[in-house]
Amino acid sequence: MLAAMPDSAPSPLSAGGPALRDSGDACPGTLRLHRADDGALARVRVPGGVLSADRADALLTAAGRFGDGELHLTSRGNVQLRGLGAECGGGLAELLTAAGLLPSAAHERARNIVASPLAGLDGSPPVSDWLSELDGLVCGSAAAASLSGRFLFALDDGRGDVDALGADVTLIAAGDSCLLRIGASDEVFRVPGGKGPRAALLAAEAFLRAARDSGAWRVKDLPDGVRADLVRTVGAGAGPAVHRPRLRTATPPAPGPHGSPNAISVDVPLGRLTPAQWRLLTETARRYGNELRLTPWRGIVVPGPFAHDEAVEALRALDAAGLITAPDSPWTGVGACIGHPGCAKSLSDVRAEAGAAVGPVGRLPVYWSGCERRCGHPHGEWIDVVATPDGHRISHLRGERRDPRTTVRNGDPARLAAAVAEARAL
Repeated sequence: MLAAMPDSAPSPLSAGGPALRDSGDACPGTLRLHRADDGALARVRVPGGVLSADRADALLTAAGRFGDGELHLTSRGNVQLRGLGAECGGGLAELLTAAGLLPSAAHERARNIVASPLAGLDGSPPVSDWLSELDGLVCGSAAAASLSGRFLFALDDGRGDVDALGADVTLIAAGDSCLLRIGASDEVFRVPGGKGPRAALLAAEAFLRAARDSGAWRVKDLPDGVRADLVRTVGAGAGPAVHRPRLRTATPPAPGPHGSPNAISVDVPLGRLTPAQWRLLTETARRYGNELRLTPWRGIVVPGPFAHDEAVEALRALDAAGLITAPDSPWTGVGACIGHPGCAKSLSDVRAEAGAAVGPVGRLPVYWSGCERRCGHPHGEWIDVVATPDGHRISHLRGERRDPRTTVRNGDPARLAAAVAEARAL
């Protein structure tokens, strides 16, 4: 499969590469809402994607009380609430604070942590202790409150799934120790496992000092020399250096049972959940492990353990509710930005177009974008479909390499669907 770009981030492919910013960070949160065409938008950070059933209930209540009732998963395992009223901020913050979803007003946009969603469930080591400690350290650091809403931590259980997401600071499980990666550097540093979260925080604070004069929001935005100095500085205070290139693509949890089964996994078509679907997921979680894990690939893992028959029955119910429960679903690998009418910049209703073009599972994932910004698009290898004033441009993306395929003019949905299917079969 593929790794995902940060939520609502314009593509470096269209922006000419990493850029230094001289304006403030407008990344939305729960206290700073974003104005969209369908109302205000709130992004609720869910570190590691981990939600108790009670906190999942609170998010559903917030979506129904203040927004359009639906919950939207992001490419960082967070939740967006859309269609919010302009004056809902105080009530929304009060509800989320009471549920434990807003532990620090100063740090709410800095709590960007992704974690391997199957960690501890299929024979891999757990990262839950790292997650709790790192979140607490971030919220307890006055400096960390200055991190951009785009700065990302990743906690990888050793399989390389979230290491492939290109986080700014990554911890990778490695026996009794862990490996610390800064940005996309091929050089990692071995740190005693119990000191990993502290090392990750110190690396983030070192980034803030390095970025002071550049306006960079992320490690990749730093000038080359400054970025190299940052890696050396962090390494000097960490441990022995190890050469370990990160994976360029990630393998998300396949829909279905995992770990005999200790968990079940589902994907969410276009990341959009109705109240009924969210309620069913929450009820399933409460019946078994009392936890949901939102993945950076707009899916959800429900930890168990499950008896075999229980897993089969739970997946059957979730499938009937419209969720993706098997890898052969035609929705597998299909993604899209919010598109028109939710976004004023979008030139097309790309979600409806993506749905109309769904067909046999393709070898390559496909991502539909309503404009050149490509908000939330993946990286790795995928088919890129971008709405233009005249139609849709289809390209094959491999990292930074773009191979144009074809352009389909407006008004020919059958040809568009056929062209996308052909490109995905490459």
